[in-house]
Amino acid sequence: MLALLGLGFVLSLDNFRSSLVLGGLKPTFPQSVKTSAIFGLWDGLAPLLGLLLGDALGNLVDDDTTETIVMIGLGAYGLFLVVRAVISPERADPDLKWARWGLPIPLSADNIAAGAALGVAGYSPWLAPVLFACATFVMSIAGHQIGRTVARFVDRIPKINTDLLVGACFTVMAILMAFGVTLPLSYG
Repeated sequence: MLALLGLGFVLSLDNFRSSLVLGGLKPTFPQSVKTSAIFGLWDGLAPLLGLLLGDALGNLVDDDTTETIVMIGLGAYGLFLVVRAVISPERADPDLKWARWGLPIPLSADNIAAGAALGVAGYSPWLAPVLFACATFVMSIAGHQIGRTVARFVDRIPKINTDLLVGACFTVMAILMAFGVTLPLSYG
């Protein structure tokens, strides 16, 4: 059980890192809870899928594949925010709707491979997904709150558009991943 909790924590770090950056969009607490719940749901469904489909899916989704999926997801969302921030004075993703539906799938890709490995090791298909979902939920909420607090300080600097800054951060994260740079809070 402790090993699964540790694995759930490690697998939730990519969601925590992304939630830190998303906190720059200053989500309300209910928006943070909703977004974190969706992140957790996907991080729970992915290992369940891996556990149930086992080795075939685990071999299909390796580390390089998951990193590419994450890189594309972060880059696409980052570019979306940058473009929206540049062309419109309104908030780029005020209710985090685009983040809720665009980021969880790529961020959960590594959990499929973890689930396949757990299935081979004989773990129950019900325990790991629930633990992973809960770990991601908690880590995502924490990331949002920390990021939102930092964004409040950035707002005190005149002429900084936090939406543009958040989009640039996601885009830079994707570019760094493309060049093989290991991002902070990475486990790989």
